[in-house]
Amino acid sequence: MIMHFQLSTESEMMREMYRKFAENEVLPLAGEIDRAHEFPMQTFKRMAELGLTGIPISQAWGGAGGSYLDFAIFIEELAKVCASTAVIMSVHTGLGCMSIELYGTERLKQKYLKSLATGEIIGAYALTEVTAGSDAGSIKCTAEDKGDYFLLNGSKIFITNAGVATTYCTFVKTDPTQKSGKGITCLIVEKDTPGFTIGKPIVKMGMNASPTCELYFDNCKVPKENVLGEINDGFKIAMGLLAGGRITIGAQGLGIGEGALAYTKKYIKEREQFGKPLSANQGLQFMVADMATELDAAQLLVYRAAWLKDQGLPHNIEASMAKRYATDVGMKVCTDCVQLMGGNGYCNAYPIERMMRDVKITQIYEGANQIQRMIIGRGVLAK
Repeated sequence: MIMHFQLSTESEMMREMYRKFAENEVLPLAGEIDRAHEFPMQTFKRMAELGLTGIPISQAWGGAGGSYLDFAIFIEELAKVCASTAVIMSVHTGLGCMSIELYGTERLKQKYLKSLATGEIIGAYALTEVTAGSDAGSIKCTAEDKGDYFLLNGSKIFITNAGVATTYCTFVKTDPTQKSGKGITCLIVEKDTPGFTIGKPIVKMGMNASPTCELYFDNCKVPKENVLGEINDGFKIAMGLLAGGRITIGAQGLGIGEGALAYTKKYIKEREQFGKPLSANQGLQFMVADMATELDAAQLLVYRAAWLKDQGLPHNIEASMAKRYATDVGMKVCTDCVQLMGGNGYCNAYPIERMMRDVKITQIYEGANQIQRMIIGRGVLAK
C-alpha cells in the first residue's frame, strides 16, 4: 500500500492564499469584533469577492469547485486567527450551501445556491431545539401539511448566523405519529417569511463575533417547493450534513490549537525569567513537544476524513474521530498555552484568552464529543 502525506501543489498554493488572507485581513479585526460582539461583515464581503464563500461548491452554481479537503484547510487557517470567522464560514458553506447542492431541486439551486455560494446572501442551519440537542431526532417544531405549503410552529435554539442569514435549512416534524428520527422534513425558510422571527443574540462564553440566536415559528407558511430531499425523510439529510460538518469543526479545533501554540512559542522565546528565556526550560519544552505532537496527529485525522469524503468513501467514523480528537486537543493546547504565558495568558490584551474561550464550544456543537465516542464505538464494534 502506498501512503501519501503530501498535499498536491494546487492545495499547497491554496493553503498559502488562505493563510495570507487570514493573516492580512482576518487577524487585524479578530480582537475588535470579539469585544464588540460584531459579525465580520467586512470580512465576509471580502471573502465573497475572492471566491472563498463556496470553496467546495460546483462552479456551475457559483462555487470554486474545490475539494472538501481544501475547504477544511481554509477553516483551519481562519481558526488560527479568528474562530468566530471560521465557524461562520463552516456553517455558511458546509451546511447552508452544501444542503442545497446535495439535496435541493434544480429550482431551489437556481433560486438560492448561486447567491449563497457567491456570498451574495448568507446561509444558516436550524436543527437544535431546547429539548433536542444531542437527541436531535426528538425535534418538536411541527410543520402541518396544508396542501401546497406547510404551516410551521415551534422554535429552534443555538442557531449560528441567525439574524444575518437569508436562508435557514430547517428541520421540522411533519408526521408526529412517527417515532424519534422519523417523520422529519428539511425545508428552506427565508428570513422575511411572515410568522418567522429571530431572537436577540445569545451572550456566550466565546465565539462572540458569530451570532447565535433562537428562532420562532408562529403559523409560518413555507411552500412545499422549498423541501430538500423527500418529505418525512429529512433526518438522514441532517445526519449526512453533520458528518461533513464534523470534519470542519475538527478543523476549527485544530486551527485554534495551532494558532495558540504559534503565538505562545514566540512569547516563551522572548520572555525571560531567571536570566534565560522561558523556552530554555526543559519542563516547558516537554509541554511544547506534547502539544506539537498531538496537533500533528489531529491534522492527520482531519485531513484523512476530508480526503475520504472527497473520494466518495465511507467517512462517518473517521469524521467523528477527527472531530473528537482535534477539538479535545485544541482545548488542551489552549489550556497549556495559557499556563505557559502565566498571568498574561489570562488577560484579554493577549489572544490566547480569546482562543481558550472560543475553543471550548468545538467540543460541544455539531455533536458533543461524548456523542462522537458513541458513534465511533458503535462503528468499531459493528465491524
